[in-house]
Amino acid sequence: MTPHPRSTNTEAQSIPQALRQLGDPAIAAHSQRFFKTGPGQYGEGDQFLGIRLPMLRSLLPRYRQTSLAAMCEVLHSPWHEERLFALLLMVARFAKGDQDDKAAVFASYLDNIACINNWDLVDCSAPQIVGAFLEDKDRALLGSLANSTSLWERRIAVIATLHLIKNNDFDDCLAVAALLLADRHDLIHKAVGWMLREVGKRDQETAEVFLRQHYQAMPRTMLRSAIEKFPEPLRQAYLHNRISVTGP
Repeated sequence: MTPHPRSTNTEAQSIPQALRQLGDPAIAAHSQRFFKTGPGQYGEGDQFLGIRLPMLRSLLPRYRQTSLAAMCEVLHSPWHEERLFALLLMVARFAKGDQDDKAAVFASYLDNIACINNWDLVDCSAPQIVGAFLEDKDRALLGSLANSTSLWERRIAVIATLHLIKNNDFDDCLAVAALLLADRHDLIHKAVGWMLREVGKRDQETAEVFLRQHYQAMPRTMLRSAIEKFPEPLRQAYLHNRISVTGP
């Protein structure tokens, strides 16, 4: 991982100082369980202060002038909510920035991608930064991430396409979904199914072309999520293998 930049003032210290005063041990204990932090689980070893997302979002205006360097320092925190807050700040910086700002946030995101290591951290940032930045650019990065050995990089690849899907641009979602059909992790099954469902909400025919080709090979969780909004008779037909399969 590329070393993160160092801020030149106390910004990176002020954010943890503020957040650590807001922690709730009961919420932290629940989060430890919810985000699967036990031995061998996907979030093994993660630590929580016990701060809910709405509280973090309410603090964003106070820190909107934080430097990108300071955000990156906070992103290296061992505390989950501090990493989450850093990503929310980066998303806000990207949204309001000019092209140079957006490029800098995107580069910092990739440089520090190892710190984006749970599903909520991915989901709150990948569409808004990765998907948005690649909208008018070459998107080969998505394929590279989808082929990563890192669970979280693979999830970034598919969740980033949500930004493109919202613009009725489905090709990259379908390409990444095809790469991840045989993925063994449930969090990828859920993510791919979610993105296919989003495609189907906007263009059911496009979603079904993909599904008719691949649904029999899909993990059950992925398929159930993908067809969740289909009319019930059609949903049952997929679930009971009554849809004709089409070739590539």
